[in-house]
Order: sequence, then structure tokens, then C-alpha cells
Amino acid sequence: MPSLAQAIPLHSNGMRIGLLGGSFNPPHDAHRAISLFAIKRLKLDRVWWLVTPGNPLKERGALRDLEQRAEAARQMAHDPRIDISCLESVIGTRYTVDTITYLRRRVPGLRLVWIMGADNLAQFHRWQNWRRIASEVPIAVIDRPPQSFRALAAPAAQALARYRLPENQAGRLADLRAPAWVFLTGMKLSLSSTGLRNPDGSWKTK
Repeated sequence: MPSLAQAIPLHSNGMRIGLLGGSFNPPHDAHRAISLFAIKRLKLDRVWWLVTPGNPLKERGALRDLEQRAEAARQMAHDPRIDISCLESVIGTRYTVDTITYLRRRVPGLRLVWIMGADNLAQFHRWQNWRRIASEVPIAVIDRPPQSFRALAAPAAQALARYRLPENQAGRLADLRAPAWVFLTGMKLSLSSTGLRNPDGSWKTK
């Protein structure tokens, strides 16, 4: 188990950090592509991959060991601007809202942005205290066709519609006070971790 100091990646006040949470079971090219896309479009300094002990909305049975997933994520990230963290297992949080609340207290000098795929926006209203998440950090939603229409018609997107930033102003998102969000188009990769797992939960090899 890493210490708290190891679980929070190196940073300095004022840095613009994207947070990409997930099971990373397994990590794949789209995680990396989304991160690099977000760094460019949102003018971020870094992206932290928060490897979760387990997603409360997903079946736990097929989940690989946390350290295995974190190590695979390090190998997949392969970029100095992407940091891998097992913070949630260290501080004992299961829900995104608790992780974000913790980080805002612990590293108040950082400009945090939560990054999610359009598939997550479509079910965001099912997340624990989702309205509070939206009020704590700006959110960047990465389009994942064919999820676009379903995501933008979903309850959370409708409820937060007036806080949506025009896409051509995405570079301002990290500086804005929450609630604020942007829907970013132009990503072509449609990989998913589900598609990279065998029926027994083992990871497919190329």
C-alpha cells in the first residue's frame, strides 16, 4: 500500500490538473488518448489517473488486483504528463464525490478538472451526490460516439445545461468556478475496457 505522500502525485500550486477516475481493468489506448486530448484542449499541466479499488456501479467479480491495474496503467500511460495514483485505496473513499472533496481540502492550490467520457455523462445522475460533484469541480466530457445524443439528453446534462461552456472556450474551464462543464468533440477512439476483457474477466492479449 503506497503512503499518502506517494498517492498524491508531485504538483505545485496553480497547476491545472485533470482527474480521470476509473477501474483501468485493463487500461488501454483510449485512456491515454483521452488524457493527451484533454491536456491539449483544456490547457492542462497534467492528468492524474485515479485507479479505483472498485466502482460501486460495476460488478466487482472480474476486477484485477489494484496494484496489477496500477502497474499496467503506468506502462500504458507512457507520458511524463500522466501520473498514476491509487489515492482512493489509501484514503478509503469509494465514491468520486468523497475523493474530490478530499483533494480540494488537501491540495487547495490546484485547479482541478474532472474528466469523463460521454458514456459516464449518460449515467452521471446515478452517481452518489452527483450535483455536489458538479458544484465542486469543473467537468470535461469527452464525446464517445455513438453516445453523444444519449449523454446530452440525460438528466444530468439537462440539469446542468446553463453551466455548459462553448467548446471553443474549453481552455478556460480549469479557471472557472464550478459548476461549469464542456463537451469536447473530435476524439476518434472508441475502445473500452469491457471490450478488452474475456468473458472470465481476464485481459485479452493483442
